[in-house]
Amino acid sequence: MVNKIFALAVFIGVPISVIGSLLHWPSILMFIVYCLTIIALSSFMGRATESLAIVAGPRIGGLLNATFGNAVELIIAIFALREGLTEVVLASLTGSVLGNLLLVAGLSFFIGGLKYKVQTYNVFDARHNSGLLMFAVIVAFVIPEVFSISMNESETLTLSIGISIILILLYLAALFFKLVTHRGVYQTENNKEGGAAGSHHEEVPEWSVKRSILILALATLAVAYISENLVHTFEIVAESFGWSELFIGIIIVAIVGNAAEHASAVLMAYKNKMDISVEIAIGSTLQVAMFVAPVLVLLSLMFPTNLSLVFSLPELVSMASAVLLMIIISNDGETNWFEGATLLAAYLIMGVGFYLL
Repeated sequence: MVNKIFALAVFIGVPISVIGSLLHWPSILMFIVYCLTIIALSSFMGRATESLAIVAGPRIGGLLNATFGNAVELIIAIFALREGLTEVVLASLTGSVLGNLLLVAGLSFFIGGLKYKVQTYNVFDARHNSGLLMFAVIVAFVIPEVFSISMNESETLTLSIGISIILILLYLAALFFKLVTHRGVYQTENNKEGGAAGSHHEEVPEWSVKRSILILALATLAVAYISENLVHTFEIVAESFGWSELFIGIIIVAIVGNAAEHASAVLMAYKNKMDISVEIAIGSTLQVAMFVAPVLVLLSLMFPTNLSLVFSLPELVSMASAVLLMIIISNDGETNWFEGATLLAAYLIMGVGFYLL
């Protein structure tokens, strides 16, 4: 039933998005249409990546889900960069980190915990990801802020470029470590292909590999077109609702841009496939911090307005707090509904704070 609703939203939303952009319909109306259509398209991307995950296994499946989920946000950010909206881009990166670690993981732990008293996942992956989270978010994002105090704008951009290159190289090395040199080394009973205990029955993917890839490609193209038009509505919507660019980036863009992985992670947790769910939530955060953000810094060199990895103090404190809370909760390889509620409570507190800024 839900899939039929999303399908209807796509078949109605995409034509309306095209017609509305050509006829210049009111920006607030089109902002709503664009957001709903992107979320509906994201559901197709989520179903396609879930089909691929069944064939490829939890690690590669989680990576695929995070990659195509972040593709939506990357596309939105590129068009925002082209318009010179660097604050929105930095805010969307912050929102993605907070959304994945607190909202996505929190909902997954909470929904899964309501069905199962205790859910387990690969503790070795959790500890490995903890170190990367500390490096990617706290070290790589805090260092530019600290050093930029005594640097001019050109030096800060040079520092950001250098850090971006290092982050991309380390991210590629991390993928090589997990998927090649140490694949299967840190195995647990709950990390076998197919997910957690209790879900070892063989699943049949909804779509074939070829069909999944085709749907992913078409959905990504549609999202690219709609995202470009969505960016043009930000300023008018912000003025109309009294929202800051910070709030739009951290809450609105992050939720819309990550809709696919949000839904997939919660669904996997409900099916007790916590290895995939955690891989989506934490893996997506790492990809945003170590790949998406650096790529945006390098791409911004082609635009009039360049992007530096210098976040505001509220953004840095929020991201650091989310990372530390997630590490403390996830390092034991077990979770329950109360831990999910704790993460959600932290997200709501930060959301209220950014709304009032």
